[in-house]
Amino acid sequence: MDRIDLQFQTVELLSPDVKRQIMELWNLEYPAKLVHADLTAFEKYLHALEKPTHILVRLNDRIVGWATKFYRDQSRWFAIILSNSIHGQHIGSILMKQIKANESLLYGWVIDHDKDIKANGKQYISPLNFYLKQGFTVIEDERLELATLSAVKIVWFEQEYNIE
Repeated sequence: MDRIDLQFQTVELLSPDVKRQIMELWNLEYPAKLVHADLTAFEKYLHALEKPTHILVRLNDRIVGWATKFYRDQSRWFAIILSNSIHGQHIGSILMKQIKANESLLYGWVIDHDKDIKANGKQYISPLNFYLKQGFTVIEDERLELATLSAVKIVWFEQEYNIE
């Protein structure tokens, strides 16, 4: 697959069909413990995002990647999902550049272990190394430990920006 086939689109509102496609991508690529049972459950997640901006990655009118940046507790956060079918083609790096655009500080949660299993029975591989290559730093003393998720907090900031 050539990257030329891919289209990137930034939107603030998601159509019902796009929401369904993102939920399907989420349910395929994230650990089974994080699967949304139906569109209503996924919409509840989306509704909790404050002032989101979404970046869609399309291949032949199908969503193969999604990223969002939003506010939480007056800080800028992000989430990203890529179809396994486009891994290793630098699409994630392109998407991260778009997420970082016009931002000076971004936070995220990332699963930092390979113990989870996807809904298809395959192992979920932690994307932590990807984020480290993208200039993120692990905040060692901040973890999210839930029944459905064990993750570490990461942060990225422009070099001129001082978080202290």
